[in-house]
Amino acid sequence: MVPPSRIRAASSRPVRPDGDYVLLWMIAARRTRWSFALDRALERCRALGKPLLVLEPLRAGYRWASDRIHHFVLDGMRDQSARFQAAGVTYHPYVEPRPDDGRGLLAALAERACVVVTDDSPCFFLPRMIEAAARSVPVLLEAVDGNGIVPIRALDQTFPTAYAFRRALQKTLRPYLGQLPSAEPLVDLEPLGAARIPPDVLARWPRAELERSAALVASLPIDHDVPRVEPSGGEGAGRQLLDRFVSRRLSRYAEDRGNPSDEASSGLSAHLHFGHVSAHEVVHAVLDREDWLPEKLGSQSAGKKEGWWGLSASAEAFLDECVTWRELALNTCVRAPDYDRWESLPSWARATLASHAADPRPHVYSVEQLARAETHDDLWNAAQRQLLVEGRIHNYLRMLWGKKILEWSPGPRDALQSMIELNNRFAIDGRDASSHAGIGWVLGRYDRPWAPERPIFGTIRYMSSRSAMRKLDLEGYLGRWGNNRSLF
Repeated sequence: MVPPSRIRAASSRPVRPDGDYVLLWMIAARRTRWSFALDRALERCRALGKPLLVLEPLRAGYRWASDRIHHFVLDGMRDQSARFQAAGVTYHPYVEPRPDDGRGLLAALAERACVVVTDDSPCFFLPRMIEAAARSVPVLLEAVDGNGIVPIRALDQTFPTAYAFRRALQKTLRPYLGQLPSAEPLVDLEPLGAARIPPDVLARWPRAELERSAALVASLPIDHDVPRVEPSGGEGAGRQLLDRFVSRRLSRYAEDRGNPSDEASSGLSAHLHFGHVSAHEVVHAVLDREDWLPEKLGSQSAGKKEGWWGLSASAEAFLDECVTWRELALNTCVRAPDYDRWESLPSWARATLASHAADPRPHVYSVEQLARAETHDDLWNAAQRQLLVEGRIHNYLRMLWGKKILEWSPGPRDALQSMIELNNRFAIDGRDASSHAGIGWVLGRYDRPWAPERPIFGTIRYMSSRSAMRKLDLEGYLGRWGNNRSLF
């Protein structure tokens, strides 16, 4: 049973027992496994004796829509299609050919639904889309939270630092570790028949031709200058990455995650962002690998990064990133919907940056120059080239990348906008709570003032390429992503 703390009534309309099906509107947890939203929809099916209809749409008109994003989502749609077909569940993948062509599809399907179930997501345009849908569908719309280990509304305050959030998490987390979504909800489904999509709906909003995804993407009015990336998206690819990380990289995560030349990170951020992999599955895989038992949890909620889980140093370090930092970012999005605006930064950070906004900059680059990796800094250019080609930047260098944009922008507000534009356009995990948290951290969020006060930065934490070159083994990284590297 899906815990009530995960379920939010987004509308006040009633369930309609005489409808034809239960409609799952799949918008964030784009997967068929480890999904509280899918679990809730199947609960409704069993209670009402109705089949399941799954709608997974992909819009064309959102900001930063590109080949990169569309191919990644379509990879997932192919996975969903195969798995739902094997389980006898009606699945309707819809890709908008032009902005707003999909308007009315959800309401049309909801006309014959008993209830609509969707994903509760706090970031990008999804909260506004859910609110608009709640006004248009004629039945109850339930938003189900599968974002993190702790429900996103369980903690009713914002937190200034990761330490403060970690303390609260350690007091709260224990009971939620036993509340997991179904690993294989499509196995042994009750025979409730197949939902039928009305012919007029199919005629107006046809099923996407997933087997022709390359031609489909090429025909869309989206940004074709941002090409697709490898590895591909989808549940299958996400599970392979997770298995490889747990079996080959987890043991050296604590020691090597800061070394760009010897990759030890999970590579899962994009799959978590698009919901192809669940945070519950990731945490479960790590705990299972470590032969973890609940009694290993620490009894003190002191906010310490190490020792509370009772795991190896590498597993503790990874879970601090995957649970503490990721769920702190989600908490910020829920409690501070202006998370991507200058005004949401801590007052001390805005004050110190504003006091140095007129300081001379040794170099000033436009967002177009930054996008093309045309700066004087070879290490920064390498990081930007990795972003352009792979859709990601190594975790440590991602922070340096942002700090240098602050240093090279006309002012701190310009730096914020440039980071958002570059991250959200090129990063496959952009437009995400965690990536916005990283941008905010560059400008002082979750941090404290640092001495000495510096030009441009004020008391914002300072980072330099020279320091990174001194501390890190970057020979292999620069060899791969240096200025002699062809971009595409």
